[in-house]
Amino acid sequence: MAAHGSFHWNELNTRDADGAKTFYTHTIGWSFEGMPMESGGTYWVAKSGEQPAGGIFNMQGPQFEGVPEHWLAYIAVDDVDARLAKAVALGAAVLREPFDIPGVGRIAILRDALGAVIGLITPAS
Repeated sequence: MAAHGSFHWNELNTRDADGAKTFYTHTIGWSFEGMPMESGGTYWVAKSGEQPAGGIFNMQGPQFEGVPEHWLAYIAVDDVDARLAKAVALGAAVLREPFDIPGVGRIAILRDALGAVIGLITPAS
């Protein structure tokens, strides 16, 4: 498990996962492995050799209207719910309430008190 407070994962949020996979395959040499999502669609795990390097999330639906394509970093924390509560008390806004991804961990996405978006994750053990 990643140490509390360290960056754990990076994810490209895009509307063109196929284009992104082509770009990163040819510029960096990544390969991709598809992972079905409960909400439908496929999450793409980028791999450098056999090691996971990040992911690609295809932004689909009205909740992403006006959201530019971007990379999103996730910080490992010991308890997503408790850390999110502390962040909110300090002025953060919750963009996505905590949710669980089996085998991955518990995740929340927030806008910090200064306006930057970040993900928090308590990785599955």
